[in-house]
Amino acid sequence: MKQTVYDILKGKFLIADDAMKNWRMLLFLSFLAIIMIASSHNAESKVHEIARLNDEVRELRTQFVDGKTELMRLKMESSIIKKMTREGLKRPTTPPQKIIVKN
Repeated sequence: MKQTVYDILKGKFLIADDAMKNWRMLLFLSFLAIIMIASSHNAESKVHEIARLNDEVRELRTQFVDGKTELMRLKMESSIIKKMTREGLKRPTTPPQKIIVKN
């Protein structure tokens, strides 16, 4: 048992007479390891991309809410009255009249 472990550590299984099957297995395992590393890297890059997009969505949602709040403030009657007063227009004292056209 001890000699077998030393032979594996020295690499004698790679230069023995039946080493070709060992080399094929090592190459196959190396290929699988490379595929696993590439897949892991790809998955991690997608996780980073998802996190970046979530941050961007939160930022855009905040901008949307701010814009909507500003629009609501600008549409308020008191805000419009203040702006029109600065422009020189004032509120009419009489209500508008309906015009009816008969053919």
